Amino acid sequence: MRDRAPVGALVSPVEVTAATVQRGDIIQLGGQACRVRDLFQLPQGAKQLVFESGELLTIHTRTRLVALRLLRRR
Repeated sequence: MRDRAPVGALVSPVEVTAATVQRGDIIQLGGQACRVRDLFQLPQGAKQLVFESGELLTIHTRTRLVALRLLRRR
């Protein structure tokens, strides 16, 4: 990833599911860190994630992944 975290920001590992994944989450897939650019709701609670690299990943409602989430300090 070329983008750097803004000054005053913290990165925290979180467990994400189809219900909790957010734009900007960084998920490591196949040894490569991928940032979620967009996401789409699919039938039965599944979601399709679109990464900045253009790759797609569909996650089922019971899929659990570890992601890095940028936490901004106030």
